[in-house]
This record gives sequence, structure tokens and C-alpha cells, in this order.
Amino acid sequence: MLEFQRLQTRLTAYLRDPGNAPAPDGIEARRLKIYRELFYNNIEGFLTTAFPVLHQIMATDQWHALVRDFYARHQSSDPLFHGLAQEFLRYLEEERGAVPGDPPFLQELAHYEWVELALSIAEDEITPALADIDGDLLDGAPVISPLAWTLAYEYPVHRIGPDFLPEVPGETPTYLVVYRNRQDEVKFTEINAVTARLIELIESAPPVKGREHLAQIAAELGADAPGIITAGHDMLLGLRAREVILGTRR
Repeated sequence: MLEFQRLQTRLTAYLRDPGNAPAPDGIEARRLKIYRELFYNNIEGFLTTAFPVLHQIMATDQWHALVRDFYARHQSSDPLFHGLAQEFLRYLEEERGAVPGDPPFLQELAHYEWVELALSIAEDEITPALADIDGDLLDGAPVISPLAWTLAYEYPVHRIGPDFLPEVPGETPTYLVVYRNRQDEVKFTEINAVTARLIELIESAPPVKGREHLAQIAAELGADAPGIITAGHDMLLGLRAREVILGTRR
């Protein structure tokens, strides 16, 4: 490397991990402190905004230790600032490992908070061409919004806060749909396993009638098909009211 490249490499290594990387020669300590704090505070401030609940439930020292470890260790591949949240999530899932004192739900809560940010900036749009909003949801093929994500967690992440910090997973998985409506508001609704299965069928199967999806669920449950179809119709209507389902395929 050329001399200026060597200086840049030493400087960035020091800024990322001043406890383990020596400061480059010839730069005033006061100036180094300004850059060190400026860079770190930018990263920490954005992560606080992107993961407000996680920041709120962790002790101050614990939160800063987490952010500094991410700042020092993780090699980001996303040049965009809003991609930092996804890079932080990747660090938690692939690099963080088991650290004493970390909440057991750390990764799941971070993922749930990241989803809200990801949906808020997603480029997909809800347009009339996607579905007939007044279509018959039983005799037509329902269409799931491209801005609706079905999620399953071991912990009830949507309830976690300073007054609720579960130490063990729930007895059953927590199913959520996080979605962005036509007013560009990001919302969530808790659903049960049957609703989650219905959404999965609509998204993964070739376009078929809502009635057929519900009949398949009845067969899987060993339940009475007419009863499941009746209850499922209400389920479909509720999802359309929330704009999780947009209508039926045109």
C-alpha cells in the first residue's frame, strides 16, 4: 500500500476498536477523540432509533458494549445508512454468539424491530392492478399484499418491554403479520396457527379459490369442512379489512 493508504488503514482500525488497535502516529490525540466519538455516536444513534425497544430494555453499559462489539467486529457490506439495521441483525445472527447477560430473545426482538423499518422503506406499492378489492374471497383466488409479512417467533416479541422480559419461550409459537397499508402506516396483528397456515397456502400455492385453501386446512386438521370454511370466510374478510389481503386475483 501507499503511505496514505497505510495511514487510512491504521486510522480506521483505531476508530473501530481503539482498545485493541494503536492510534496512527502524527495525529493529535484531541483530533482522534473527536473522530472516534463522532463515528461511534452516529452508529449508536442510528441503532437506538432502529431498535428502540432493545435499547430501552438493556442497561446503558450493556447496550454500549453490544454496539461497540458490532462496530469493532462486523464488516458491513451495505453502503447505505439504512442498511445498517440489517447489518446489525446479521451480526446478531451470525457473529454475536452466546454472551452472558444477553436477553434470550435478543435475536427475535431485533428481527421484529428490523421488520418495521424494512417495511417502512420497502419499494413495493399497493396498486389497483394487483387485485379486485371487491372480489369474492371464497370463490376467487385471494391475493396477499406484497407489503404483508407473516412471522413466527418463540417469544411474544410484540409484548416485550421494560415491564415484560420473558426468560423462556412461550408454550406455543407467536404468529404475527406485520404489514404496511395504503396510508403507508406499518402495523401488526397477532394471528393463530390456522391463519398463518392459510396465508402460507395463499402465498405458496398456484392461484386457487379461497374455499379450496380452507378445505385443505380442514383436511389437515381432520375437521368439518363446512365449519372451517364458514369460520375461514370471516378470517379472510378480517385480513382484507386490514389490507393484508388485497382482494382476489383479477
